[in-house]
Amino acid sequence: MTSSSRQGGFTYLAILFVVAVTGLGVATLGEAWSRSRQREKEAELLWIGNQFRQAIGLYYERSPGGAKRYPTRLEDLLEDKRFVTTQRYLRRIYADPMTGKQDWNIVSAAGGGGIMGVKSRSTAQPLRFMSAGGTYASWEFNYEPELASPFTLNQASRRP
Repeated sequence: MTSSSRQGGFTYLAILFVVAVTGLGVATLGEAWSRSRQREKEAELLWIGNQFRQAIGLYYERSPGGAKRYPTRLEDLLEDKRFVTTQRYLRRIYADPMTGKQDWNIVSAAGGGGIMGVKSRSTAQPLRFMSAGGTYASWEFNYEPELASPFTLNQASRRP
């Protein structure tokens, strides 16, 4: 073997090594970017879900008359026509950040009394601690009115 063929083989191996290390670095960077994007989507899902929860709560608590009612459809949160002037609890029906669509799973109130919450349709695994082995579809954003006031609870827990 000549010296130049040995040098050519060494150069070839060095270039292969550099390409492999560069590929590994790009793959690591892509994975980090993907996780970062998923964290952003999770934060957005939590924010949007809480917007729905608050809007449903306002709709419920501001029900005219004595009977509290949940909305029958999400669009009722955009325009509540139960009053003389139209009430608005949401600016728009937000898209689910995990699916990119406005196709939320609806959480119905007991006895079919309207919509008490929403949840994602995504079956992807979450990064957050809330997952407990579930999917984003297990994250429910429900409004449940308090059954008893804090005063009643405090009085009941005291001993005479």
